[in-house]
Amino acid sequence: MKDYEHIVVWLDYFNKTLTKRMGRRLPKDKCVFDPSLKELTDAAKEAGFETTTSDDKVRFPRRAFVRSGYITLPKVTPKAKVLYKISEKLVAKRAKQSK
Repeated sequence: MKDYEHIVVWLDYFNKTLTKRMGRRLPKDKCVFDPSLKELTDAAKEAGFETTTSDDKVRFPRRAFVRSGYITLPKVTPKAKVLYKISEKLVAKRAKQSK
């Protein structure tokens, strides 16, 4: 049964190596190469969201042959705004690590 109280944020939404057809939801300049679930949860917490659940053994429907992962967040704002806020923190954190 669908949960209307939460949104699901997949790792593939932020994967720079994927095309939009394969599941990327943001422009490439707002994405990173192969994000991990820990990076995603940390970025969501930094953006001010409380993660309710996470799973790393699931598969994104468009890429059923590769394991991915997701987190669920309470639905307080539209999903697109949530993704952009998380991506800002994710890109900034990755840029800080590379320096």
